[in-house]
Amino acid sequence: MPEPAKPAAKKKEVKKKEDPKAAKKEEPKEEPKADAPAPAESAPAADAPAPAPAETQGEPSSQSDGLFVKKPEHVLVEAGKDVTISFQVDGAQLPSKPTVKWFKGKWLELGIKSGQRFQFKDSFDKEKNIYGYELKIGKVVVGDRGDYRCEVKAKDKFDSCPFNIDVEAPRTDDSGSVLQAFKRTGNGNKDEVAGELDFSGLLKKREGQEEEKKKKKDDDDDMGIPPEIWEMLKGVTKKSEYERIAFQYGVTDLRGMLKRLKKAKVEIKKSAAFMTKLDPAYQVDKGQKIKMFVELSNPDLQIKWMKNGQVIKPSGKYIFENVGKKRILTITKASLADDAAYECVAGDERSFTEVFVREPPVQVEVGLDDQQVYVGDKVEMEAIVSEEGAQVIWKKDGVELTREEAFRYRFKKDGKKHILFINEATKEDSGRYQILTNGGSSEADLVVEDKQLEVLQDIADLTVKAAEQAVFKCEVSDEKVTGKWYKNGVEVRPSKRITISHKGRFHKLVIDDVRPEDEGDYTFVPDGYAISLSAKLNFLEIKIEYVPKQEPPKIHLDCSGKEQENTIVVVAGNKLRFDVPITGEPAPVATWMKGDVVVTDTEGRVRVEERKELSSFVIESAERSDEGSYTIKVTNPVGEDTATLRVKVVDVPDPPEAAHITKVGEDWAILVWEPPKYDGGMPVTGYLMERKKKGSMRWMKLNFEVFTETTYESTKMIEGVLYEMRVFAVNAIGVSQPSQNTKPFMPIAPTSEPLHLTLEDVTDTTATLKWRAPDRIGAGGIDGYLIEYCKEGTDEWIASNTELVERCGFTAKDLPTGEKLLFRVVAVNIAGKSQPATFAQPVTIREIVQQPKIRLPRQLRQTYIRRVGEQVNLVIPFQGKPRPIVTWTKDGKPLDPKEVAIRTSDMDTILFIRSAARHHSGHYELSVQIENMEDKATIKIRIVEKPGPAHNVMVKEVWGFNALVEWEPPKDDGNSEITGYSIQKADKKTMEWFTVYEHNRLTRCTVSDLIMGNEYYFRVFSENICGLSENPGVSKNTALIQKTGIICKQMNYKEHDFCMAPVFMTPLVDRTVVAGYTTALNCAVRGHPKPKVIWMKNKMDISGDPKFLQKNSQGVLTLNIRKPGPFDSATYSCKAVNELGEALVECKLEVKAPQ
Repeated sequence: MPEPAKPAAKKKEVKKKEDPKAAKKEEPKEEPKADAPAPAESAPAADAPAPAPAETQGEPSSQSDGLFVKKPEHVLVEAGKDVTISFQVDGAQLPSKPTVKWFKGKWLELGIKSGQRFQFKDSFDKEKNIYGYELKIGKVVVGDRGDYRCEVKAKDKFDSCPFNIDVEAPRTDDSGSVLQAFKRTGNGNKDEVAGELDFSGLLKKREGQEEEKKKKKDDDDDMGIPPEIWEMLKGVTKKSEYERIAFQYGVTDLRGMLKRLKKAKVEIKKSAAFMTKLDPAYQVDKGQKIKMFVELSNPDLQIKWMKNGQVIKPSGKYIFENVGKKRILTITKASLADDAAYECVAGDERSFTEVFVREPPVQVEVGLDDQQVYVGDKVEMEAIVSEEGAQVIWKKDGVELTREEAFRYRFKKDGKKHILFINEATKEDSGRYQILTNGGSSEADLVVEDKQLEVLQDIADLTVKAAEQAVFKCEVSDEKVTGKWYKNGVEVRPSKRITISHKGRFHKLVIDDVRPEDEGDYTFVPDGYAISLSAKLNFLEIKIEYVPKQEPPKIHLDCSGKEQENTIVVVAGNKLRFDVPITGEPAPVATWMKGDVVVTDTEGRVRVEERKELSSFVIESAERSDEGSYTIKVTNPVGEDTATLRVKVVDVPDPPEAAHITKVGEDWAILVWEPPKYDGGMPVTGYLMERKKKGSMRWMKLNFEVFTETTYESTKMIEGVLYEMRVFAVNAIGVSQPSQNTKPFMPIAPTSEPLHLTLEDVTDTTATLKWRAPDRIGAGGIDGYLIEYCKEGTDEWIASNTELVERCGFTAKDLPTGEKLLFRVVAVNIAGKSQPATFAQPVTIREIVQQPKIRLPRQLRQTYIRRVGEQVNLVIPFQGKPRPIVTWTKDGKPLDPKEVAIRTSDMDTILFIRSAARHHSGHYELSVQIENMEDKATIKIRIVEKPGPAHNVMVKEVWGFNALVEWEPPKDDGNSEITGYSIQKADKKTMEWFTVYEHNRLTRCTVSDLIMGNEYYFRVFSENICGLSENPGVSKNTALIQKTGIICKQMNYKEHDFCMAPVFMTPLVDRTVVAGYTTALNCAVRGHPKPKVIWMKNKMDISGDPKFLQKNSQGVLTLNIRKPGPFDSATYSCKAVNELGEALVECKLEVKAPQ
């Protein structure tokens, strides 16, 4: 066979096939000669197989929507190489992401083979709105040759496209081409004379090419089916097996396969070792049990079970069983490791099979949570699935995520837990993330924002005296933020007097033993943020002046003299200290008052501190109750002075109130709240909102800039997911505590309009409507339907039902007679009303007369039979409009309501008898009447019971070993025909009854095979459809079978007395058994009369215990103990008792656990 040109083979190993029809036209009628190389362009066409029949190109779709932008192409690939098939789908035509399936042949779905050889990949181009899909087959084998099909489906959109994969034998880089065969025998030196042409080498090359052509032709005749499958097909004896094997191994041309088998004419070779071989393949779900068996021709033949060529040993995983000639291998709790090739070896013969383990769909048990992070933070998105080690796909905005070179995304599996890590998140990472399994999915939103630092407490100006301590303190929103302190622009370094600390959100600068040089502007600058906090340190110098000894007291504040009042603002939680300098001679006494209450405490949260010429009022951790007017009064003998200070405590506001959802949509909701009752002493500047999924602990901020209104629309939510929201109030001091969470709500949209609205029935005042549920319901479901009507020519719609109707049908009542009305039906759910479904034409409210008709059920058209005591419940439908008059009679007389209950509706009538009696039998007539129209029906009811006994049973004649018995029918036949008689006999000595005839139709019978010398009684039971009579009729005389020609002379002798007390002939023996195996204890006893046997365990009677089974066969006593356990170890005893005495034997039973 000529080889393709080398350049084409080097450039591309996997080549696309040309159109099969074109290939067929270009194919030459004769094989190209060996001495001429084939052109490169014709190589694919020469190697291309003939096009498959139309029916093998995959099942044609019932509909096609033209979704493919790029269709999969036919390919030709060398065995052992990889091949990739791809296609693209137009996303603009699809309502949602499509579902894609790959098939080989008509049935075999490739999704179940996903693994190392078959890999599937999908992508999405946002800009072009195009979905891309790839199928990669690694290391292609000849068995992969055939027709394939891909299907695309998205709700009501569907399309499919077939393609073909052809596999050729691997090429060898043969340097000896046809032209090179014409070589000379010289060594190639230019100086030497050229040698002779090597014609023998050329002929050998030609012979090799002819053998290669023949082999290629054989391969083509094999239709791409591996030889081992042909061997399997040759051994098939049932026609149904061909289709099953073709389905199992992806053979699409079933007709060509059968022709190839018929042409081969292979004689079926029967196996000498196996009567029944293993099935070609087995399939089992993961975790389930599977059994495989063979049947041997010789039960003594030894076999071995092998898995992937390795011998299997019995264990808890693999269980071997021998049942007759069957040899069974059971695999318990199948796992993916059990997906392998198995064989059973018996002597020199082998039986092969293959086990496919199918994984159940993996569900997402705990989904992803929405997250909100800052730029640079590490993100962990976590989900829990139902299976350990399951394969999952992570996507962002519909595009699959992979590990990048910089390890931006990392994926971790921890049992059932799957985690996606994003190192140092950026704004580009914001989006909707999704985790997909083969049985479910979950999605969540990730929001990445720039870091914003909030100042919760600013530093305040300080005025201190010499040797005192100065403390600058501020609070920021981020605990991790560090910063630096500056004095007049120069960084402050820690020293013995200066301490810098950072604890949580608080930053402190403490200066001990303040000196004049410490006075200045102090600034705190957070690292990484363009903000700064500044305050001033004032040094208070104490000047000593000479004053007269008599000096009235003086308060050195700007607000002294009772004419001015200063307001001091302090943030709740901070320390407030009033240092009031006072002078006077002699030293004045200072008194502090809040309103009219004097403050005298020198210790505690609110206290007064006195120093020379200084009075201090200290409030630790200011509270809202500390707000008010404070007065200091200083007095001495010379006079007094007072000053008033106004303290205002400001705080964060109270939480907003009454947060609730007023309206929801498909992916949005309206949040409304009330302002806080207390604004913290500062005006509320706005609000912050957060939301989370119900059950999650992660809150996501909805706004970073304060929102000034009290109504907010939240968007970008997932329909059908429960959410909760909360609100924070913000003022100049900070952020309040969150409000109460809103009640859980679900973003949903109204349904589409109801379908197929029809008029079922109409009367003078009612109309019955029916419809079907809306096509699109959504996550909110349907709460019910609202039915409305209006008169023709008006727009005033009137509700016909006050409460929503859950069924798809309703009867509107109290309608105006004769009016023409229009009806409409609206579906209602939590999102509101849908579009209405309306009649195109009005309905006239008027009764339509319908002739009465009884629809008698088929079983009531013949006699209705019931037994005495049973219920009689007859439901008989009828029709007629308006509602007909229904009348019941029995044998021409009205029914007794105490005996028979009647219930009648618009469409049927029910006759009910709670407990039937014989007198309820008779002819019941039903009459249905509308005006002068009437319909009647008759029902025959018969109540039956068991018959009485046969009457006057007599033995009429006895001859030989036979007796003739006659009787009369019973006086009471139970209201039913006697169907037969049952005759029994009894020996007068024993009076044990034995049945001799059943279902005897006549009132006589001949009883044969009686025993000579015995005297017999006979009794007869009557029988009808209820069964045998309760009591029999017993014969008044007997039948004596006499001995003919023999006279018995009674001998005078004394009968031997066989009475004796119980004696054990064989005692019980101590035993030791293995737990779990049934055990029996045996002994033998003799005694007359027959003794009563009692078995005991530790001297306790065990007669009623179902674990122990007792047997007595002619005095041989057996106690069977079913599957004894360690608790059954005990002393067992057997006691035999009769009226003459008793006997007892004992033994010890020890039960050991199995080794």
